[in-house]
Amino acid sequence: MINRIFLSVTISVLTFCTQAQDTIFNKYQTAFGALTKEIKTPTKQSFKHSVFWVENTFYDSSLDKETFDTYIKDLTALAKTWLHFNPIPQYTSPDSTSFGLNMAIYKVLMDSIKIITPSKTYYTIPYRYDFNDFFGKNDWSNMFVTKLLTSHQGNCHSLPFLYKILADELGATCWLSLAPNHIYIKNRNQRFDWYNTELTSGSFPTDAWILTSGYIPLDAVRNGIYLDTLSNQQAIALCVLDLAKAYEHQIHNYYDGFILQCCELVLQYHPQNVQALLLKAETLKQVFLHERKIKYPKPTITFKEMENYYVKLFELGYREMPERMYLNWLRSITNDKLKFENKQLKETLRTP
Repeated sequence: MINRIFLSVTISVLTFCTQAQDTIFNKYQTAFGALTKEIKTPTKQSFKHSVFWVENTFYDSSLDKETFDTYIKDLTALAKTWLHFNPIPQYTSPDSTSFGLNMAIYKVLMDSIKIITPSKTYYTIPYRYDFNDFFGKNDWSNMFVTKLLTSHQGNCHSLPFLYKILADELGATCWLSLAPNHIYIKNRNQRFDWYNTELTSGSFPTDAWILTSGYIPLDAVRNGIYLDTLSNQQAIALCVLDLAKAYEHQIHNYYDGFILQCCELVLQYHPQNVQALLLKAETLKQVFLHERKIKYPKPTITFKEMENYYVKLFELGYREMPERMYLNWLRSITNDKLKFENKQLKETLRTP
């Protein structure tokens, strides 16, 4: 009788788990469909919409879109107001509006701003780097813009994502760019040409410093996997990759095809995305190990596919940056930022 009851309970639990996973799978498929539409025909707000789709799906549709939009609206209004009262007279090129808006976004995110009203003076709180679980290994939501907005603490994923959302809303030009385990902002204007905005330290490092200090082989730069600008579609592709990783963190299912489906969409628009290549290789590895474990009766091409992706990663110049080395690099760009900043740009921003 005990065994029969135990078997009945076990079957019920397994059925419940299967139904729960099916529900999660369907929600992620809905989000995947929405992101597919955004990436095919991107608009000014597609990146913002894609970010929210990913995070809301992870939170089981419990986020409030109106609250999220209000946060963004308030920050864009603050940036416009700051620029109105703090113009940059030293920069008079035709693209001065975009340059000024980029500096306003930087100021809003990286510094406190004094707001004077008839009855009281307020100070905004700057957004800071959170050194706790900065890869989202323990909690994937540590990578989220919504977490950054509510806690004012983020990482090299959520900070540049928020920057781009604000730039898109304001009509300022900027690009996301990748380094090993890292995302930062690339900007361009008529006076300085290309320059970088690093939100982990609130600085403007040169390409030379990022290249020499960031564990980047020259082959990786030549092949376009690092230090390059991402198009709007490729930026949305990062959200598709986030959706796959959120799914992985939530139910650890490598066998139903969803993660591979996401990776294929990312690679369609960004063939050199090494994180998508790596996730696809690692997922195929899990599938291969599962096939071997259950002694799949017929040989499959899974192992060969997995091997091909690992080889491609190596040929592109991808090398894994150890977490300890990445942490040391983060500290160096915070502690030594005066050594590698774009001095001409800093001089232009100096108050006369």
